[in-house]
Amino acid sequence: MNSLLLSPAFLSDDFLLQTETARRLYHDYARPMPIIDYHCHLPPDQIAADKQFENMTQLWLYGDHYKWRAMRTHGINERYCTGDATDWEKFEKWAETIPYTVRNPLYHWSHLELKNPFGVTDVLSPTTARSVYAACNEQLPGLSARTLLQHFDVRVVCSTDDPTDSLEHHRAIASDGFGVKVLPTFRPDKAMAIDDSAVFRAYVQKVATVTNKEIRTLSDYLDALKSRHDYFNEMGCRLSDHGLETVYAEPYTEGEVQLIFDHLLRGTAVDPINVLKFKSFMLVQFAEWDHEKGWTQQFHLGALRNNNIRRLRELGPDTGWDSIGDFPQAVALSRFLGGLDDRDQLAKTILYNLNPADNEVIATMIGNFNDGSVRGKVQFGSGWWFLDQKDGMEKQINTLSNMGLLSAFVGMLTDSRSFVSYSRHEYFRRILCNIFGNDVENGELPNDVDWIGQIVQDICYRNAERYFGF
Repeated sequence: MNSLLLSPAFLSDDFLLQTETARRLYHDYARPMPIIDYHCHLPPDQIAADKQFENMTQLWLYGDHYKWRAMRTHGINERYCTGDATDWEKFEKWAETIPYTVRNPLYHWSHLELKNPFGVTDVLSPTTARSVYAACNEQLPGLSARTLLQHFDVRVVCSTDDPTDSLEHHRAIASDGFGVKVLPTFRPDKAMAIDDSAVFRAYVQKVATVTNKEIRTLSDYLDALKSRHDYFNEMGCRLSDHGLETVYAEPYTEGEVQLIFDHLLRGTAVDPINVLKFKSFMLVQFAEWDHEKGWTQQFHLGALRNNNIRRLRELGPDTGWDSIGDFPQAVALSRFLGGLDDRDQLAKTILYNLNPADNEVIATMIGNFNDGSVRGKVQFGSGWWFLDQKDGMEKQINTLSNMGLLSAFVGMLTDSRSFVSYSRHEYFRRILCNIFGNDVENGELPNDVDWIGQIVQDICYRNAERYFGF
């Protein structure tokens, strides 16, 4: 008999679930759980306006640098990624590319997103492109930004916002009775980015304008930023976020930092050591404000950004020219977290690494500062960016299991700009249930599906609900 006849259908209801226990854990326990998306890049203005998408390309391909990278690798001209091709032409080129993404997570994600919410189970290819495009477009009038969030049972969305953002869209959403909480996240990367002094001076002026405060000294600057931190808190913010190559923990004195700030405002060049001292000082200020308010601080570590200078100049950042970096993490993390902990100023913390070589570093580092005051106070964050795929998720789950408590993990997030990327939560949940299911059926865990199911539900939803206090 042809063995292919015995192979499970692609993307069946039991996709990625290799055992009966895994199937029970997913269908009975994981699948019904709501979603808390505590870190994403969804545009709040689109949620406020309940944006309607004109076609599938606008919903699916606009801003998606994951797909653009694959298309470029396949030999697709930039015109069909970020250029002036029509929306249909862009979709057609993605359909031409996707058969060649086999074993890339894009192949799974894309077909999961077609199946849910669109109910389309055809494999996307040049042959099916026109019918898939039409079938999805036909449903778009009923799938706005808000209805998509409701469809996926999202309870909380935490966007990513600069301290100078007005948060007017968050205010509008909060006031109009929409059932999904849409909360800001304080992302102050630009507030300490002094590598380009001219850009930094312009940012200081922007902070001064937004806060209606004159900024002449470091103290003025901190007061202005603190007022924004207070404002974010009033608007429901409960998390900060930092996108860094490494945590900064260079020793400094406040007098040194004051002089550095004075030099920056005068346009004087700052040497690399003083750049690190300034960033280290600012990171501590933000951390202490977070602790004061009971927020959670997040650190996304290890991205080497904007590698293609030519394309950065032509297209700008966040267009698909970033990669994993190989920065040392352990010493600075220990010094930064340890200094805060020693002064009882360490907030709840989530550490995300982009380099898989740092998995064990992060998984053991969190145990140094889990002091029993909060369950899972310091977290090893979910597989992020290049690691939010099957192998990356499995490695993160297994490393955390071996060196910490997987049962205390706050689970998956989308880190996405797309309203259909919630299929990544389904992907994560299937992978999680498969790991537990294999352990049960291998005799490595007791065959107590109800107990394991409760742990699965905690990881999928309840841990995050309790941890963040939404």
